[in-house]
Amino acid sequence: MRSREALLLVAVASLLAAGGAARFAGPLPANVLWAVADGVALIPAITWVIADLRAHRWGADMLAVLALASTLAVGEFLAGGIIAVMVATGRLLESAARRRAGRDLSALLARAPSEAHLRRDGDLETVPVGRIAAGDQVVVLPGEVVPVDGFLSGEGVFDESALTGESAPVSRRAGEPVRSGVVNAGAAVDLNASATAEGSTYAGVVRMAEQAAAGTAPVARLADRIAVWFLPLALLLAAGAWLLTGDPDRAVAVLVTATPCPLLLAVPVAVTSGMSRSSRAGVVVKDGAALELLGQARNLAMDKTGTVTEGRPEVVAVVCAPGVTAEEALSDAAAVERYSPHVLAGAVTRAAGRAKLPAVHAESVTEEPGQGAAGKVGGRTVQVGRLRSGELPHWARTAARRGRLDLASVVWVSRDGEPIAALFVRDRIRPDAARTLRRLREAGLREVVLLTGDRVDNAADVAMLIGVDEVQAEATPAEKIARVRDERARGVTVMVGDGINDAPALAAADVGMALGSRGATAAAQAADAVILDDRIDRLADVLEIARRTRRIAVQSAGAGTILSLLAMIAAAAGWLVPVAGAVVQEAIDVAVILNALRALRGPRHHDGPDDLLHRFAHEHDELLPVRAAVRQAADALAEGAGPAAEAAVRAAYHQLVTELLPHEHAEETELYPALWPVLGSPEGTVTMSRGHAEIERLVRRLGRHLAPGALQPDQIDDLRATLYGLDAVLTLHFAQEEEAYFTLAPD
Repeated sequence: MRSREALLLVAVASLLAAGGAARFAGPLPANVLWAVADGVALIPAITWVIADLRAHRWGADMLAVLALASTLAVGEFLAGGIIAVMVATGRLLESAARRRAGRDLSALLARAPSEAHLRRDGDLETVPVGRIAAGDQVVVLPGEVVPVDGFLSGEGVFDESALTGESAPVSRRAGEPVRSGVVNAGAAVDLNASATAEGSTYAGVVRMAEQAAAGTAPVARLADRIAVWFLPLALLLAAGAWLLTGDPDRAVAVLVTATPCPLLLAVPVAVTSGMSRSSRAGVVVKDGAALELLGQARNLAMDKTGTVTEGRPEVVAVVCAPGVTAEEALSDAAAVERYSPHVLAGAVTRAAGRAKLPAVHAESVTEEPGQGAAGKVGGRTVQVGRLRSGELPHWARTAARRGRLDLASVVWVSRDGEPIAALFVRDRIRPDAARTLRRLREAGLREVVLLTGDRVDNAADVAMLIGVDEVQAEATPAEKIARVRDERARGVTVMVGDGINDAPALAAADVGMALGSRGATAAAQAADAVILDDRIDRLADVLEIARRTRRIAVQSAGAGTILSLLAMIAAAAGWLVPVAGAVVQEAIDVAVILNALRALRGPRHHDGPDDLLHRFAHEHDELLPVRAAVRQAADALAEGAGPAAEAAVRAAYHQLVTELLPHEHAEETELYPALWPVLGSPEGTVTMSRGHAEIERLVRRLGRHLAPGALQPDQIDDLRATLYGLDAVLTLHFAQEEEAYFTLAPD
């Protein structure tokens, strides 16, 4: 399609230039060439108008047809040739802005298994999924997508995030239902099919996405909305000039100056410039209409898992048995989990890597699906995963309760059958999520809804921390579609997601936007725009770009239309002949195009100290064992001032003085001064500096407790208060720095 439009532009421009050259040989050859150029542009323009009328609409193309036809009718061939070039140029630009990659659902369809394994008479037979019937015994191998709905014959572990948004693996017992579309995250399992592939859950998701895509109304473009009133006004003015003067040339001059090139050129130039600017900002907008709509967005629906959160579990805290350090526990656990494909194993090994712990070798590693992994580390048996049955020590009961309260999964680390540590694992909120929400509201969004298939308590915690208006949790794909349609009834609605379960809602929204870094290909294809990297703040970037682009497009179209109206009045009064009208229209076009090109430029941002930001962000990860030691020391004092408790407190104090305080001092002297130009003044870091002062005050207070000698019973209450207070201040201070400062640097 674009090649045809480019060919049209080349043809009419060549004919116009050839006519100019032929003018030296006389008027006849030139007029013939210009007339041919006019006719070459007129034929496709008529087909565009017919297509519009069949769709029960009219737009800027109708005025182009009238101008081209009228110049031919009265013999103003040069004016017709000029108009032909302008129309062809506008059509090429419009096609670039209008092209739609489409709500392509091929990836959603491709993910559905084409084959399945049936157990028959003790043998395993591979058959097309269409041959599975209710009651068949289906075998799902490790890593395979479950092909049909069914009931488990034994225990299994599944990654259900594609359908529910829950990032942690889910264990299912014998007799429990399993839905098609989830992934077997454990050993091979048998299930009794309860439906055919066509009647199963995943096929239903595909049908919903197809119906939502088909039901999305076409977008009314800005240029066509202006043309709705501009067209009849131009016709009335041309007809009035003809009737009052009896001179058809005046009507032609009016139509020539009324050629909607400010609409055909300025709007698509602004939109394509905005699309280019968005691409440089890390967001590919597939369609100019989507960018125009994004500039009018009022409501936002956001998925949680993988969109607002990072989409994978991470170790957020470590609780250890008395006498065990977080470094020991993480190191032993990572040695065993390094050989496991389990999603929680990845969280453990990443935590050890971020803390820069030396790699430890494990031998004789085995894994029991649903229970965890075990191996020999330093001659001792280390188990990582679930706890075996038995009485828990006091610290472990406390840790289990804390895990439930924190809504975290607990990975237990045991040594020779005795638990030594609890690793708390959660899907962390993206540090740039809250800042992004604030920027979106500043850009004009009125309502933000967190729309997730995850549990209510998890969703409510996330919503509170990032500041959304409403939460709809445990939402199925059908409920997501319904909510998006409700939001659309109240204003232009954007849906942001990354999973397969988001694809139907992305297709149903006015503008669907997918995170493409780790998101599902199906979501990216169903969306109108794709965020290429793993930063949710690109959403705010592209919304700001879309707002500015639309503002410039409206300015350009409005100014061009007003100037065209003035030229039409001059033509109606006889002050402009058709050729002069075409030249004036060309000058108007140049002016509005230059204005429209401003959309290529974006707001200027101060260059941040990226290297420093990355350095201190990594140091935050490395300090996880130090923060764990502070909490562990406070917990150890629950039993009184014994030797083990005193050793824990002194170890924590040593780590605070040798590792944490140097980090805080370096931030104060190196990072914060480098941030002052970005933040506008030193005042932007005052609250964080106050946090540093409070952290150092508490550490010094802890040191005064330890200075006299052995701990005394009357010190315990204040020591625990100091340590717990320090833990709380560190947690808040680290979160504030990560959100306010570290998100300023690109990943």
